[in-house]
Amino acid sequence: MSAFSDALSVSSSGLRAQADRLRVVSENIANVDTPGYRRKTLPFELGEGSDGVREVQAGDMRLDRSDLERIWDPHHPLAGPAGFYDGTNVDLIVELADAREAQRSYEANLKMFEQTRQMSSSLMDLLRRG
Repeated sequence: MSAFSDALSVSSSGLRAQADRLRVVSENIANVDTPGYRRKTLPFELGEGSDGVREVQAGDMRLDRSDLERIWDPHHPLAGPAGFYDGTNVDLIVELADAREAQRSYEANLKMFEQTRQMSSSLMDLLRRG
């Protein structure tokens, strides 16, 4: 396998991983006010692609086991006898920061993909002229 196709494979695996991460962050943001919702996280792992190149892959989704927010609202349908119910453990600021980081990482992988494709195309042009 050529170095160009290896680089394209690595950057495309990064694109897929960051897209998966953004999907999970979007789910967390969408459920920021859902009672009982636990924040999801998506770890990354190094794996081997079909062509033997080491690639980044999204691991198994995990639930954040930190405590859920306790909310006092005796009129809420989920409130217990003491007037409390379980909120969520999603922090909107953390999710927005994660979304921004995933976006920047996605853009960096896309730039690498485009640069590699451009270099490959330039090399092919040079070889045709020679």
